[in-house]
Amino acid sequence: MKIRDRRFQGIIMLLLAIAAAFVASSTRATGQLATDAGLLSDPFLQLPTEDSVRVVWFTEFPGVRHAVAFGRGFKQEVTATTTQLTHAREDEKSRREGMKNIASEPVSRPIWRHEAQVSGLSAGQRLPYRVSSTRENGEIFRSNSFTLAAKPKAGTPLKILLTSDHQLMPMVAANFQKVAETVGQVDAIFMAGDLVNIPDRASEWFDDARGGAFFPALQGRARYKLEFNGKTTVYRGGALLQSTPFYSAIGNHEVMGRYSTTQGLNEQFSDSIPRSVAAQRYQLAAAKINPHRTPEVEQAWIKANSFNSDTYEEIFTLPESQSGGEKYYAVTFGDIRLISLFVTNIWRSPDLKCELRGRYCEGKNHLNRMEDWGYGQHIFEPIAKDSEQYKWLQQELNSPEFKQAKYKIVMFHHPAHTLGDNIVPPYTDPVPIIEYTPDKKVQSVRYHYPIENDYIIRDLEPLLNSAGVQLVYYGHSHVWNRFVNNSGVNFLESSNVGNTYGAYLGQKQRSIPPELEGTYIAVGDPNGLKPIVPTLAPLTDNSGQPLPYFSSNEISAFSIFDTERGKVSSYRFDTRDPSLKVVKFDEFSLLSPPA
Repeated sequence: MKIRDRRFQGIIMLLLAIAAAFVASSTRATGQLATDAGLLSDPFLQLPTEDSVRVVWFTEFPGVRHAVAFGRGFKQEVTATTTQLTHAREDEKSRREGMKNIASEPVSRPIWRHEAQVSGLSAGQRLPYRVSSTRENGEIFRSNSFTLAAKPKAGTPLKILLTSDHQLMPMVAANFQKVAETVGQVDAIFMAGDLVNIPDRASEWFDDARGGAFFPALQGRARYKLEFNGKTTVYRGGALLQSTPFYSAIGNHEVMGRYSTTQGLNEQFSDSIPRSVAAQRYQLAAAKINPHRTPEVEQAWIKANSFNSDTYEEIFTLPESQSGGEKYYAVTFGDIRLISLFVTNIWRSPDLKCELRGRYCEGKNHLNRMEDWGYGQHIFEPIAKDSEQYKWLQQELNSPEFKQAKYKIVMFHHPAHTLGDNIVPPYTDPVPIIEYTPDKKVQSVRYHYPIENDYIIRDLEPLLNSAGVQLVYYGHSHVWNRFVNNSGVNFLESSNVGNTYGAYLGQKQRSIPPELEGTYIAVGDPNGLKPIVPTLAPLTDNSGQPLPYFSSNEISAFSIFDTERGKVSSYRFDTRDPSLKVVKFDEFSLLSPPA
């Protein structure tokens, strides 16, 4: 259940503060930022059903009334429910216009979320709507007019945008602008994680000064400048989200680490530890933290001292599963049965010299301070066989809704197969190898990732193979590439909007720790699939050979699933010259067996 739906929201906030205070080095109180703004975002659509849809928007004032007006002449109206985001903050690394003299300690930023359910809709009916928010002094702010609709019925032709890894990257606004210009209004957006960089930094969602925050880019209100050879192009993004439902999967950038009132937001983001470690530390100090042994206090303390996705879950209203809530779920949308999984882990540095807290070892400078350990590239939510998520997935794959769907799509963040960098090491729990000096001090801490225990390859992929999944969609490595396995499952990674580290083919090799050498290859897909060369207009290398991937910091890519044709098409656009045409460079079908 989401925090905004709980009657005791204030209690949870208090518990989080108590938990943070226990581990903070200082208990100095945070301040608050106050602004005199109108609507902080355009409205957007969430959780459509057969006869309703939710409308959501944000302000920086609580207001006295918030409502959605819809239908002909906007004569019908429904009042919104308002809640405040609990973790929205800014700090000295925030990039927000008008912010000055912000200390390194996070500063609370009051942001209110408004949600109204528009009901009584008919299938295929699209109605105009707009929202309004009234301040305490009676001043009214209204949005422009957009359109809303209920969930489409089976057989409705749809165009679905497949996207991932926005993270305020340089080409995001250009990417969505070209989606709008090329495809027009899409019918839904499927996003495979990493919506922003630091999820608790409010400006990354709403008003980053560089002009490419999450909502502006997807609502055609961005103003991101790209400069090449002395020429500046301003990209505005695409007005997509206001009239389009949005479904996402949790990426590593939706997860914050240990909550703190003093530590910077970047540091908090990187400071997650496994739940099991936090639970052990709680038991050691339970008498002081929770003398009355209240279960809510225990749960809040463990979450505040490990990791959380609270801001992400508070911003969106997504389908829910009984065991996973919004973290993993399934939904039918037209002819599609979409399964969104929580398959991601903390990103750690690939440094092999152990100078830093990383994937393979703890940093040399804090070996004997266990409170500073990162515990390797630990997994947030188990997907191994017999985990709660795995058992839920088994039930879903056997459900009538899944079996009867024309298109069966699974979406998560971590790559199953890729030429990119973030597939190393194997997706499994790190096994610590600790060496001690003769006087019992920690000499080194290294982490091993047994390749035979890769949960995606060992447990998840066989389950998807046997269920007849047609498409597995993911991101994380900031590249475009695709694969097909022996069971005919298509694997697509379409996450190239900038900050790519390239593809590992030929002479370009990933850093592989000694214990993985010989078992985990440094080039190609470590899990054994051959990448597919784009079918229509592949890019070529210096010798003219077609490349089986797409990786660029100047050329952006996006993918569209057309349910009427049953085909996934990928497009590229050179952001250096806005006069150039968008090029469709690849297309494949989910209806026919792969060639």
